[in-house]
Amino acid sequence: MKVLIEKRLRALELRKKAMSYSQIKSMLGVSKSTLSLWLRDFPLSHERIQELRGSNEGRIEKFRDTMRQKKEKRLDEVLKRELKDLSPLTERELYVAGLFLYWGEGGKTNPFELSLGNTNPKIAKFFLHWAMHCLGLPKSKIKARLQLYVDMDIPKEMEYWIKTLDLPIENFHKPYIKATTLRGLTFKGYGHGTCDLRISHRDSSEKVLMAIKALSEKYSESLSWEA
Repeated sequence: MKVLIEKRLRALELRKKAMSYSQIKSMLGVSKSTLSLWLRDFPLSHERIQELRGSNEGRIEKFRDTMRQKKEKRLDEVLKRELKDLSPLTERELYVAGLFLYWGEGGKTNPFELSLGNTNPKIAKFFLHWAMHCLGLPKSKIKARLQLYVDMDIPKEMEYWIKTLDLPIENFHKPYIKATTLRGLTFKGYGHGTCDLRISHRDSSEKVLMAIKALSEKYSESLSWEA
């Protein structure tokens, strides 16, 4: 496993030096299908593809670039349609969306507290907005604690989350620093560690947990969601 992690990190380093799949494969002995998975978010620049033009690997990289652009265009069109269809959410839809998020990601063992931890800043921001807008909780009650890695720039990551969540620094507890390194992970999430949001409020916790229970019981009774 360690060897595989080291090869993946080395592959990323070589790709950032504008090396083709064929070049990286010959150096690391890793299949192109594996490299395609590891490096799918690191396409070569148009200029580099032009440099490789005429060679077989140049044609392959150009084909990959063309397919990537087609995919990006297709997904962009889907995104625009979905934004149009979904916007704006009603207050009830927003509340239900937050319940399902909490059902899947939130803490459910403490009846006096709402909590949610995630590496995705957008999920953390949504939860924060939902708690304030749908549950009527003041920002002052929302506390945050970061889980970071020993090789990260701790002050920089603190600043990132303070700015992203628009929470004052006094709402943040001292971060928990893991002894492991971010560099050694095969899945780095969004690269800013994990943000745990916690809200001590019994009434809101009971409301959310009972709403989730109501949803689960209603769903288990019938798929038709009859009134």
